[in-house]
Amino acid sequence: MDEGDAIDALEHLGLSNYEAKVFAALQRLGTGTARDVHRATDVPRSQVYGAAESLQDRGLVEVQQSKPIQYRPVRPEAARSHLRGEFERTQERAFDYLEAARKQRGEGDEEREDIWTVHGRTSIDGRVEQLLEEAERRIVFGVGRDAHGLTDDLADRLRERADAGVEVFLVGDPALEELFADSDVAVMQLPADHPHGDDPVGRVVVVDGETVLLSVRDRRGDPELEEETAIWSSKTGIAGVLIQLIDGGLGDAVSV
Repeated sequence: MDEGDAIDALEHLGLSNYEAKVFAALQRLGTGTARDVHRATDVPRSQVYGAAESLQDRGLVEVQQSKPIQYRPVRPEAARSHLRGEFERTQERAFDYLEAARKQRGEGDEEREDIWTVHGRTSIDGRVEQLLEEAERRIVFGVGRDAHGLTDDLADRLRERADAGVEVFLVGDPALEELFADSDVAVMQLPADHPHGDDPVGRVVVVDGETVLLSVRDRRGDPELEEETAIWSSKTGIAGVLIQLIDGGLGDAVSV
């Protein structure tokens, strides 16, 4: 990473362009006046003062009231701590508001559309976790032979739902039986004629016979670049059709 990349990163962490440039320049200089910083950057000298003052307010720069004024940056470790704390506080305020706004409008809006699309494994993990949490009677969770999509967190959630009295069926490789040996999760084998190898299906989740999530994987020839996209629907005609198709595909493994 060069200085330009570092400045871009500092901007993403909340610094203005001038603040990032002044801070990076002071790290090189050790200490310096507004003139020194101006000469080391393309920041106008008149703007160095305001940027340095803002950095001081954020705990990133120390100021010596001399003539001329001298500026000294805090060590990178201290700056990292300050920016991390500031970022986390800003994030908390933003998501507190979003959560309050969500509760204010209620959860019913999600059922107005027939089908929803979720992209990216992290987002899909979050949606699957929510669907599992909402289950009242029965969960069918299907994974391919490589158990893609069954993260440790989701495995724990399946155990928790089974402990809470929800019927939980995990359809996948028989090797998963050992993983859930100490729980009430029932592990069922995929049908012998179920496709595998380059099968693009990622995971299948059916909750209470009325909500379904189906994901597909785009391997792109490199596991590190693999992407996942899912569709899900609840209490709709589309959900009913998908669940019937899944039921047929699973054969005798389990009736969803």
